[in-house]
Amino acid sequence: MKVKELLELLEETIGHLRIALVVNQQRIFESPYTSYEFAQRAVEIQEDLKDLEKIRAELERLDPESDVEEHYPREEVEKLLKMLELLRESESHIY
Repeated sequence: MKVKELLELLEETIGHLRIALVVNQQRIFESPYTSYEFAQRAVEIQEDLKDLEKIRAELERLDPESDVEEHYPREEVEKLLKMLELLRESESHIY
């Protein structure tokens, strides 16, 4: 997989998480009974976003046309891809 392809997946996931963060932050004020759940979820999403932005910064320093496996072990790349897929599909903004 090329670095630019991984960056595109990363950007898509970051976009999904930003939407989920805003939705969860807005839902904090809906009810005093559920505000803690949405606040906690917003904090977790924010931590995931911070981690993904660090990864994006590392990848942006690499040549976009090079293979990711040249820079990182294959196992780490596969774990990252699985995590990105799970985060994109989690739809944590729909409740």
